[in-house]
Order: sequence, then structure tokens, then C-alpha cells
Amino acid sequence: MLTNLDEYNNPLLYDDENEQYTEDIAFLLTEAAKESGIILDLACGTGRATIPLAKAGHSLIGVDIHPPMLQEAQKKAEALKLSVKWVEQNCTKLDLKVKSDFIYIVGNSFQHFLTNEEQHAFLRSVHTHLNEGGTFIVGIRFPSIEELTSTDAEEYWKSYQDSDTGYTTDVYINSHYDAIKQIQHNLTTRKIRDYDKTIIKEITTKIDLRYTFPQEMAHLLTRSGFMITSVYGDWKKSALTNQSTQMIYVCKKQRVNSTP
Repeated sequence: MLTNLDEYNNPLLYDDENEQYTEDIAFLLTEAAKESGIILDLACGTGRATIPLAKAGHSLIGVDIHPPMLQEAQKKAEALKLSVKWVEQNCTKLDLKVKSDFIYIVGNSFQHFLTNEEQHAFLRSVHTHLNEGGTFIVGIRFPSIEELTSTDAEEYWKSYQDSDTGYTTDVYINSHYDAIKQIQHNLTTRKIRDYDKTIIKEITTKIDLRYTFPQEMAHLLTRSGFMITSVYGDWKKSALTNQSTQMIYVCKKQRVNSTP
């Protein structure tokens, strides 16, 4: 039976498809430069965003629930002689015994919290570990009509070449959006082709993603004790519009005597 975990059981495959994405790194580096102390990267995966911040001299804790991803992250950090603490924990039940001035969750990972209860539990965990006045950044996909349109058949996404084997992988997506639960159910099929373009292997994984709408997200964050200081439609700080593909929220933990 396929589960959401399957997509993350192969960290090398994950990096092949996602490591080249760096649009959020410059944004995070700029924000991190304003802070001091330990930074928390939640749902850090293989350290795609963690490692660049560590290379810039910041102290980081990377947290993820998937052991294979953390193992790969640790291997990459050690190869670069970077000191990063990697912690296997469920981000809805964080218990890190530290407080931070800067916490973030990027890579659309907030969409893995599929229920209201999971979303609230995650934000409570962040709030508990964030110092008063500290910064929390969350980036998720914008729920545009195009993003939520279901496809009845496989839809081509992209292709990439394995640097070790030279084989090409074609990636196809079949998606169905449940508007009641706001969850998009995705089946991803990877067709691996040899030098003759013959398909030699197919891998199918499943992933469910919760979509949260702008007004809903604003209510969720403020209710959870955060003051939203900025909202962007991409990592270049463009305004959030109906044409946006991302929603980037920069928040501060409310001080004890502040008003929502």
C-alpha cells in the first residue's frame, strides 16, 4: 500500500528532482542575517535549505520525520565539514529543549499537515520553540485554479538525467483534488529510460497535500499567536496576487502584552 512516506524513502531520487531549487535560499539568508543563535529548519529533508545557511556560518538544527532523508543530510553536511544537528522528530510534537529567534518551514512542507488538528499542533510546536519577537517563515503553494485542477490521466511534469547512470527519468503526475477536505491526492510515476530510450523501470509513489487559502492561512497564524509582518507571492518578495504560485508568510511571535 502506498503512503506519503514513499516519496521520501529514496533521498537520492529526491535530491535529483529538488536540489536544484534554490529560490528560497537567498530570502532565508537575508532574514537569517538579522537573527542570532540557533536556527530551526523544520521538515528539513536532505538539508537543501539547511546546508546553505550552515555554510554562511549560522548554527542550525534540522528536524525531519524521515530517517533516510536525515541520513543523507548528515552525509552531505559531514562532507562539507559543517556542524549541523539533525533530529528525527514529528514536527507536530517538537521537543527540542531549545528556543530560537528564527524558525522556518519551506519546500511546501506545511502542506503535509493534512488536518486542522495537525496544522494547529504544528503551529503550537513552533510557537513554543520560538522566542518572543522571533521570526517564523512559512512558504506554501498558492491554491490557484490551475494548481487544483484534477487530471484524469497521467500528465507530464519534467525529465532529468541521472548523473551516475546517464539514464533519463520522465516524471508524470496524476492528481485529484478533494474540495471538501482541501487535499490534493497525487500519484507520481517515474519512467526510467536507458540510452536507447527504452523504459527499464517504473516507480509509482503517492503523496497527499493539504491546500490552505490566503484568508484561512492568515486566520490560522494569528490565532496561533503570530503577527504577520509580510506576505509575498514568491521568494523575490512580489505582491501576492491571483497569478501567484506561492504564498510566503513572514511572522513574529507575539510579545506577551501585544495586541493581535
